[in-house]
Amino acid sequence: MTIMSHTQYNLTQLAEAMMAHSPSGRIKAALIDMDGTLYDSMPNHARAWTRLMHEAGIECTDREFFMLEGSTGANTIDLMIRRQWGRPATDAEKRDMYALKAKYFVELPPVGPMPGAREMVDSLIARGITTVLVTGSGQNSLLSRLDRDFPGAFPADRRVTSASVTHGKPHPEPFLKGLELAGVSAGHAIGIDNAPLGVASAHAAGITTVGVVTGPVPCEALRDKGADVVFNSMCDCAKILPELLDIMETLKKRTL
Repeated sequence: MTIMSHTQYNLTQLAEAMMAHSPSGRIKAALIDMDGTLYDSMPNHARAWTRLMHEAGIECTDREFFMLEGSTGANTIDLMIRRQWGRPATDAEKRDMYALKAKYFVELPPVGPMPGAREMVDSLIARGITTVLVTGSGQNSLLSRLDRDFPGAFPADRRVTSASVTHGKPHPEPFLKGLELAGVSAGHAIGIDNAPLGVASAHAAGITTVGVVTGPVPCEALRDKGADVVFNSMCDCAKILPELLDIMETLKKRTL
């Protein structure tokens, strides 16, 4: 795993790191997270979660929810209730608290696409790579915007959401489901995520994993969960990832 500033990228080294899981050198699908990756939405999610928990009498900080990003809403509520009150959350609590959290989220100022995300997605599509959404979210407030903000990239039949899986991130199921929707094996895919739980999920699924630092989660946290490469911003990812994919194909040809 390699971490570097934009001026320090050793592209051959990074491409070789990515080929550890993709020895063919040919990437056919990109499985991409939503919150904090496609959209600059995590600060608002953290504020909404913190408001919800404080009103319920549960102690927490905004930062916790950046680290918990990728978990389903139900799992997050269950985790917080178990920690505070020593019991599992009821189904009614999961349903009602998540609905209230979603309400608080939409009351906050609208969020936009993460800087660099459109360019990153467009570059992948231009290469003929199938793009699949893999998110732990079930909030329609952002899911409903994908067709407008990323035209053609994430049609309804190429979306993994909290409603699609039994086990959320960091379990591999979300990314395994993404592979199924893309119709490719793990060796022909990359996972792109900004959160430790998402990186862990993609890594556990056997996918070449690209971590992107887009908030307060440190690069070391992504490295520790198995990221093969970490970019310091989505803009860096958009600029450098296409070059890495070219180098991967070149390196493979040299071995033939």
